[in-house]
Amino acid sequence: MIMTNMTTMSGFFLMGFSDIRELQILHALLFLMMYLLALAGNLIIITITTLDHHLQSPMYYFLKHLSLLDLSFISVTVPQSINNSLMDDGYISHGHCILQVFFFTSLAWAEVAILTVMSYDRYAAICFPLHYEVIMHPRKCKWAVIATWLSGSISGILYTTATFSITFCRAKMIHQFFCDVPQLIKLSCSNDYLGVIGVAAFMSVMAFICFTSIVLSYIHIFSTVLRIPSAEGRSKAFSTCLPHLFVVSFFLSTGIFEFLKPTSDSPTAFDLMISIFYTVIPPTLNPVIYSLRNEAMKGAFRKLLLGGKFTREKTFLSCC
Repeated sequence: MIMTNMTTMSGFFLMGFSDIRELQILHALLFLMMYLLALAGNLIIITITTLDHHLQSPMYYFLKHLSLLDLSFISVTVPQSINNSLMDDGYISHGHCILQVFFFTSLAWAEVAILTVMSYDRYAAICFPLHYEVIMHPRKCKWAVIATWLSGSISGILYTTATFSITFCRAKMIHQFFCDVPQLIKLSCSNDYLGVIGVAAFMSVMAFICFTSIVLSYIHIFSTVLRIPSAEGRSKAFSTCLPHLFVVSFFLSTGIFEFLKPTSDSPTAFDLMISIFYTVIPPTLNPVIYSLRNEAMKGAFRKLLLGGKFTREKTFLSCC
């Protein structure tokens, strides 16, 4: 009877992490703590990169949009999961699941795109410093960000349309804490999920192109940095590149691993942890990673904590 009800109900049932009430409360508290940290960290970066005139270059302009993406990305899944755990109710409506799939896939792709743009920005800054202001003109930066958000929306539309054209004929139990596309595909009893596979294959090719572009950018960057005679110059270049490289590596490696590993009918704790590594950890850690080795960011953060005034002056990217 329960399985029949799950098959005929309009929404889905998110299995989450555990049926034990104490563990559900623990999960909710841990997710709430990480969400608040991500919220605070990304809002701080958005604030200081908007107000501090020293942080108006293209690098910080793109970082501001990365923080906005991170903030949106973690807000798609974590609040719903916290609510489900606290209420001891894993039900999610069909419409809410559609929205979650759309925003999750849109923001995930937009994050890949903005990380690719940021790698090109570092490549232009380090390999072509004399032409940097021409290459990364404010208008080009604006169009790059617009293209990032638009490409994310297109990705979300493709994934959502293909996923919810599937006829779900199995018990609508999703072994995840959010509406995960691979888990939704498993609820199909026919070959109508092939459209999703086609979209995933196309987006994988695009992601591979982005990944290749990032790798080639950093090959040129490191070869240029190693030729810098000044140790201080090398240190300054690495301080802006290494955080970005770490973020790219962590986000893409965990996402690719999740995509390539086969889905299981009874996911283990390891499977759920992997999903946390690419949905929750990056938005939480990115503000810390980008601030650790960046003196300008740390100075602006101290000014914010001490109540100092930010002054806006006309700089390279002040019009963005």
